[in-house]
Amino acid sequence: MAVNLSKGQKVDLTKSNPGLVKVNVGLGWDTNKYDGGSAFDLDASAFCLNANGKVNSDRDFMFYNNKTGANGGIVLSGDNQTGEGAGDDETMSINLSLIPADIQKIAFCITIHDAAARNQNFGQVANSYVRIFTESGEELIRYDLGEDFSIETAVVVGELYRYNSDWKFSAVGGGYRDGLGGLCRDFGVQV
Repeated sequence: MAVNLSKGQKVDLTKSNPGLVKVNVGLGWDTNKYDGGSAFDLDASAFCLNANGKVNSDRDFMFYNNKTGANGGIVLSGDNQTGEGAGDDETMSINLSLIPADIQKIAFCITIHDAAARNQNFGQVANSYVRIFTESGEELIRYDLGEDFSIETAVVVGELYRYNSDWKFSAVGGGYRDGLGGLCRDFGVQV
């Protein structure tokens, strides 16, 4: 049975699931009715962060043009440009045993592509979530954002982080007004 989290809550991932090495991260969303003339294109991304909360290099930023990172420990499924249909819109496969020791945290984000040019924001997006599930499909952790981000164009939905020798998950739900550029600046990616 999955653990459902609220913003700010943290939960153990590997301590309560001994031997768990491979997990998947599913991110999903729906767009509200919108008559702005442009289709929505939301994108999932991941930032592998060191103890200072920064990437070691730009290779530690995984997105639709860099689908594999963290020593092969993270692989993105691809870029779903419509978000249509039920279930996960984009996924990431994670092998925790391959994540380099200097990576302390993996931040999972959703951004709106060309949000400023299209006059779009997360106030026009509904049912956003992140979930952690096993290779067999068993959902372990779920965080439904359920918040109204009226002007934000990017959201850090959650983080996997090391705690001693275990991995834990934190439901973040932090919005950014300046989209992917703001995330990149905060996490040390050269833009």
